[in-house]
Amino acid sequence: MEKHQKYPYQHRDINWLSFNDRVLQEAADKSNPLYERLKFIAIFSSNLDEYFRVRVSQMRQLKRVDKSIRKKLALRPSKFVKQLLVKVKSQQEELGTIFFDHIVPELKDNNIHLLDLKTLKNNHLQLANEYYKTHLKKILHTDIVEASKSSDIFLENQHLYLLVTFQDEKKYGIVNIPSSETSRFIELKKEGDQHVITFLDDIIKANIEDIFPENIISNTYSIKLSRDAELYLDQEIDGTLADLIHKSLSQREVGQATRLLYDESMPKDVRKNVRKSLGLGKIDMVAGGTYHNFHDFFGFPNPTKNKELQAAPLKTIKHKVLEKESSYFEVIAKKDQLVHFPFMSFDYVQRFIDQASQDEQVEEIKISLYRVANESALTDALLRALKNGKKVTVFVEAKARFDEENNIKWGRIFEKHGARVIYSYPRIKVHSKVLLILRRENDKKKRYAYIGTGNFNAKTSKNYCDHGLFTADKKITKDLLRTFKVLQGDLIIPRASSLLISPFTTRSTFESLIRQEIEHSKNGKGGYITAKMNQLEDRGMIHLLYQASQAGVHIRLIVRGFSSLVPQLKGISENIEITSIVDRFLEHGRIYKFHNAGDPIMYTGSADWMSRNLDRRIEVLTPINDPDIYAELDDILDLQLRDNVKARIHTPQENNPMVQAKDGEKKIRSQEEIYKYLEQKHS
Repeated sequence: MEKHQKYPYQHRDINWLSFNDRVLQEAADKSNPLYERLKFIAIFSSNLDEYFRVRVSQMRQLKRVDKSIRKKLALRPSKFVKQLLVKVKSQQEELGTIFFDHIVPELKDNNIHLLDLKTLKNNHLQLANEYYKTHLKKILHTDIVEASKSSDIFLENQHLYLLVTFQDEKKYGIVNIPSSETSRFIELKKEGDQHVITFLDDIIKANIEDIFPENIISNTYSIKLSRDAELYLDQEIDGTLADLIHKSLSQREVGQATRLLYDESMPKDVRKNVRKSLGLGKIDMVAGGTYHNFHDFFGFPNPTKNKELQAAPLKTIKHKVLEKESSYFEVIAKKDQLVHFPFMSFDYVQRFIDQASQDEQVEEIKISLYRVANESALTDALLRALKNGKKVTVFVEAKARFDEENNIKWGRIFEKHGARVIYSYPRIKVHSKVLLILRRENDKKKRYAYIGTGNFNAKTSKNYCDHGLFTADKKITKDLLRTFKVLQGDLIIPRASSLLISPFTTRSTFESLIRQEIEHSKNGKGGYITAKMNQLEDRGMIHLLYQASQAGVHIRLIVRGFSSLVPQLKGISENIEITSIVDRFLEHGRIYKFHNAGDPIMYTGSADWMSRNLDRRIEVLTPINDPDIYAELDDILDLQLRDNVKARIHTPQENNPMVQAKDGEKKIRSQEEIYKYLEQKHS
């Protein structure tokens, strides 16, 4: 826990690991279907890989700062990384216990035998050898490395390898595990209703003598190297920022090593040799289990076809208004409409754009795209609009991490078909999820908007809990038009009167609203703040929340991920309660509600209370003006606040205790209750 002036702050990177603890809790929860638990194991692994590639790599960059400056700023990156590694090691041990002691036996109970090299029987080994000869031998790549010298051997980012030790200790071998070219999990045999599956790794281990025929094998160990995911764009280049990013993407695959994950059974002298060969420091070496890349369990097969092992497919709810209407323009002109993913289909958003692409009265479409789907009805509709002569402006965020290449690809496709495409600005990201349609009605341009909390991506909408507002509100759409003019370079400041737009008005408005609650509390009018977000990190906002708590304002937060605010501290934050919901779908929506002396104010949109969202990104949050829409979001927020099945409590100890239902209290699993609520409301 850090201290800033008199207030405590959790370090975001330490608290992020607490979020991954919550993911592990779901992997261990036997009330979840077995394959859902495997999914959470995959999520944990994927999260941790990104953590090392992004967060740990950024801390390592601090080592480049002059030591005297680091000392003045109290920056001790190596010490901090060591502290993180202790926590990570504990989590990985827990993961191993959950997987090997619980999930593997439960798979066996359901006729799925996941066997390793030690438990494969002779007939299974014969099948493994046949698979090796038929499918693997031709795609394996091997290297021999001198044991005690630096080497120019290159390990690809996030790829799996086996390090092979020989009786001749002066050298060792490296062989790839080609899981990107074939399945990681191979079904060797079906015996009646019993299914035998093994890791690709073990098939290669079983044939290691054939791979290195001139050497006497001592042992094999799994290794994986993670590399810095940041793109360093400080060099000059002719062309656009998008060109620079596109040319720099290869850096990510050859970037500085941030972690070598190795089998913890690897002897010390072998680890030392590997470290020398790869030019790594001691802090880069992270012990792990026999198998790495557990994110491959996203694709673990279910050969039994037993539906009980997986979560039941979600039957999408049909929006009672949008489902029946052939013209969304007529509906939205009369009244705001709200959609919720994944409980409803993303088709409503795609259909809106498709209608605009074919509507003779529509003149312009403007949209901001943060993570573009590879191919979708949305991209098809935008291309159709261009073909039909509509003026289309697309802002493509070329710096959306891990989606840069696909985003730039689609930007160039839109450009080729006649769209005006605007790419990233050098020091600011466009994270807003907004759409504006200009339609000629009675010789005037009428504006229609969509403002969401999630990306314009049909695939992620099936797994992320998000909200989206369709509106023709004059003030909101006027502000949104000004926002697009800022993106287009036609305005410097949007001068918004209704929307919150970062980095212009979001911070100042939220600060003003918190201070207003403080005044209401002091004046006996009651002060209440309720907010749901993904992350809470900005120190200015946290400082104000502490002040509000001390003034008697009751603050109830739902923060899915990390939070730097320390709740429930006497004299500082005893009026602040924070819970986190981790369930089948990723909670991604943001809702901010201020009591306002009985006349509540609510916003929803793309921004968390993080410094980057408030000061270094273009974000858009919309007020909820329609009373019916307000009531619907408020009901959903209330169900999430009352979750006592999948909600955890943020505590100063960061131990993630579950919210417990009180005696006689109804159990509320908010995602299921929200589904029922929407199903009834839209029936």
